[in-house]
Amino acid sequence: MDQGVNAAREALLDAMVMHVPFDGWSEASLKAAARDLDMSRDEVSAICPRGAIDLAAAYHKRGDAALEMVLAQADLGAMRVRERVAFAVRSRLEASDDKETVRRGTALFALPQHAAEGAKLIWGTADTIWDALGDTSDDFNWYSKRAILSGVYSSTVLFWLGDDSVQDQATWAFLDRRIEDVMRFEKVKGQVNDNKLLKRLFAGPNWLLSQIKPPNRQMRTDLPGRWGGTK
Repeated sequence: MDQGVNAAREALLDAMVMHVPFDGWSEASLKAAARDLDMSRDEVSAICPRGAIDLAAAYHKRGDAALEMVLAQADLGAMRVRERVAFAVRSRLEASDDKETVRRGTALFALPQHAAEGAKLIWGTADTIWDALGDTSDDFNWYSKRAILSGVYSSTVLFWLGDDSVQDQATWAFLDRRIEDVMRFEKVKGQVNDNKLLKRLFAGPNWLLSQIKPPNRQMRTDLPGRWGGTK
């Protein structure tokens, strides 16, 4: 996307966000934003061919970009792993400037026809977090980490949307409990790997999973993964 189109899309997104709390991520909001900017239907179609869903996705990705900047400036080395993850998820939610706008987006991506898009966006958020935290896994753990974090993030967002506690303190406590659950699972997994009998028992499945590799981002980025040791 060239700079001109990208700038126009950002302007249209800014205008649409003003209408979303009232009309949702809908064609009504999109048309209102276009009127605000005096954009023609053809101009809007060129910027977002799929309509409002394109701008809803752009809004989510804008939050991910803001999160990247926060994590790049944070002193992550001074935190434990669980603290880094909690800080990242909290920072991502705080990058969302309006709960109602996020609520409307959550409702949109809960629709059957948009569920796959919503799952892809959440996966992208989890991937952004793990990349920023320096994840170097190159096997099935690459997928499991992002899948687990996607679940933690999704459940925390839903809790946050209904949280009316002071400064969302109940949400941050909920997040800490979810991360504690994950760390407990990782501890059990480590104990299994340290047990000689269980390690031999799971040798076959573990070898099989070790052959599953994350996508090569310098090549095809539209594939879910790769097989074997070739990078």
